[in-house]
Amino acid sequence: MITLTVNGQKHALDIEPETPLLWVLRDELGLTGTKFGCGIAQCGACTVHLNGAPTRSCMVQVGGLDGASVLTIEGLSHDTSHPVQRAWIEHDVPQCGYCQSGQIMAAVALLQQTPKPSDGDIDSAITNICRCGTYPRIRAAIHRAAELAKG
Repeated sequence: MITLTVNGQKHALDIEPETPLLWVLRDELGLTGTKFGCGIAQCGACTVHLNGAPTRSCMVQVGGLDGASVLTIEGLSHDTSHPVQRAWIEHDVPQCGYCQSGQIMAAVALLQQTPKPSDGDIDSAITNICRCGTYPRIRAAIHRAAELAKG
């Protein structure tokens, strides 16, 4: 048995220890907001927060996570009221939208570390890939989220 706290709720899972966290979230817990992209931790579509740190969940085996805390896109807010979600909507960031949950989770982590990031901070911290090329809107939304978070 492996125990995880996901979005504030404790789960005891009888699962193979080498199962990637991504598949536990999607297949075992039904949290399908976290996406499978590349399967090699390059694209960032599967980004969640693991014990507070942005983590690409496709390559993290659940066996080493007993007692860990995970935050997924579903756990940010129940009504898209999180400042990053609000900014994403204001700036109409998604085109196809597939990578956006990972982008949002990476942006939330950046803003926790750097509440008023520069363009350079954003460019170096947000390494998630967007095939649609919405990077200018992502950058604008992160700046807007920083304003919204101030109050």
